[in-house]
Amino acid sequence: MIKLRFVHSLLFFKAICFFLPKIAARGGHSDYIQPGDGNASFHGTARHLFAQEEKRPSVELTRGYMTNADLEKAMKDFTKRCSKISRLYSIGKSVNGFPLWVIEISDKPGEIEAEPAFKYIGNVHGDEPVGRELLLRLANWICDNYEKDPLAKLIVENVHLHILPSLNPDGFSVRRRNNANNVDLNRDFPDQSLVTFGCFNTYLMSQFFPINEDLSLRQPETTAIMNWLREIRFTASATLHGGALVANFPWDGTEDKRKYYYGCPDDQTFRFLARLYSKSHRNMSFSIEFEDGITNGASWYPIYGGMQDWNYIHGGCFELTLEISDNKWPRASELPTIWEYNRKSMLNLVASLVKTGVHGRIFSLDQGKPLPGLVMVKGINYTVKAHQAYADYHRLLEPGKIYEVTASSPGYKPKTTSVWLGENAVTADFILIPEASYGGKLLRSSCDCSYGQPLLLTRFFTETNNGITFALVVVVAFLFFLLQRRVRSNLWKQRQSSRRSTTV
Repeated sequence: MIKLRFVHSLLFFKAICFFLPKIAARGGHSDYIQPGDGNASFHGTARHLFAQEEKRPSVELTRGYMTNADLEKAMKDFTKRCSKISRLYSIGKSVNGFPLWVIEISDKPGEIEAEPAFKYIGNVHGDEPVGRELLLRLANWICDNYEKDPLAKLIVENVHLHILPSLNPDGFSVRRRNNANNVDLNRDFPDQSLVTFGCFNTYLMSQFFPINEDLSLRQPETTAIMNWLREIRFTASATLHGGALVANFPWDGTEDKRKYYYGCPDDQTFRFLARLYSKSHRNMSFSIEFEDGITNGASWYPIYGGMQDWNYIHGGCFELTLEISDNKWPRASELPTIWEYNRKSMLNLVASLVKTGVHGRIFSLDQGKPLPGLVMVKGINYTVKAHQAYADYHRLLEPGKIYEVTASSPGYKPKTTSVWLGENAVTADFILIPEASYGGKLLRSSCDCSYGQPLLLTRFFTETNNGITFALVVVVAFLFFLLQRRVRSNLWKQRQSSRRSTTV
């Protein structure tokens, strides 16, 4: 019955697509610009919800770009040359069986540390290859400069940087936007926002397209990304696209599918991160079409099933969609220039994980051990989860404001502190006091909060007085017990005194 409904829904939306005009979707314009400056101004192109199959670039235009085999060899050579600060691993395979290789860069690659993690993903669309070229250049630049450049050293020593140059190697090999199953990977992520919050299931936002509900229908490349985020807790990330010059941030879609500005709970933080990239770029911030070179996805044109929104909702990961070249497939001779235009932006975005925001760890007072917990900021309806092992958290926020930050964990009293976030990052550790039960034992929640974002449980402690009331009851009961004990002691002393007087 479910599959039958899915088929009916799919036929319905295909029928809609038939009557809509054929226009490009995010990740590229429908027109190819003549080779020249890979960052030339371009505006006025119409954009709509559904993607179309575009004309493939010529074989001549692909010369000078790494093939999939070239890229694989280059990544393996890199990890041999820079073995002290890198490792190579795969998160899965494409439809045609090509490994989805990832380079991790850190002073302790492969180890779990109390540090934030960042991921870059390129070549989501097969006909947008600039990102895969730039990401390998980024890795090599960090390797060549981390011992002498302060920014490169900061990243290596304080961040775990993961680089996936090509998510869609099959599409790249045939110079097509979609993967080998002709699916747009940036429309393949679940839209239904049913999230596990601790022991509860709730909806963070309404679902958009019901055709995205069935997780078994995900493409192998999409499934690899989803599993990746379950294994590694990423603080932030960015995907590199081509066909425009702008930093795009959530939300990408709207509830009523109309085009307008639709900000997520961390809208101001995302605007800060997008501006950080745009302002560091050679000319992105000078855009005529996009003010400051940034845009809210839904105000540009709504899309559904995108990776960006899924990361924020389900992965606790702040992701930007970066359009880094107006020309989707510029000549290879332009790549050095495009790299220089984006180099500083790419580095600054990664470094922002430790140069700004509120960071710290959560500990238990009774045991003095790291305590997996939750971090919320007053006025922002979003929860950040501390690491399960080290209990470290990394909360990205817009600088220049005072924030009330609350840490909580099941079985412990929540604690709130005010933080002034200036230009530099702030460290705020929390030591939580356990709740006492009536029997004298410590209360512990039987809820397994190892997955998801327990927003409802956090609200229980932070937005009501239940925790405070319970604590007061315990204190009053204890004082009453002491008073009774004192009264009984005095009565006993009086009786003893009376007996002595009678004897005398």
